[in-house]
Amino acid sequence: MFDVDKDTFEAEVLQASGKVFVDFYGDGCEPCKALAPFVHSMSDKYSANMKFVMLNTSKARRLSIGQKVMGLPVMAIYENGAKIEELVKEECTETAIEEMIKKHI
Repeated sequence: MFDVDKDTFEAEVLQASGKVFVDFYGDGCEPCKALAPFVHSMSDKYSANMKFVMLNTSKARRLSIGQKVMGLPVMAIYENGAKIEELVKEECTETAIEEMIKKHI
């Protein structure tokens, strides 16, 4: 799992073939910090089936708004550049995140 930014998001997510899991997080987001170890464990577990990246929305506000990320945390799956599913705020539980990943691998 690695960080993307406003300069690499398009190449790593929007132009990627296949599925990409994106963890949208922010510097001051406590739920994001709490979920980070779990999301990293999902990357370790499922990275053979899907690319995993993180985007710090605090450093990429325009990009985040363009991706319709209005609250945090947001966990999204993109396929061939299109967002196909996302979990927002309270929906971002460990169980829901893993179920969403399993559905798309």
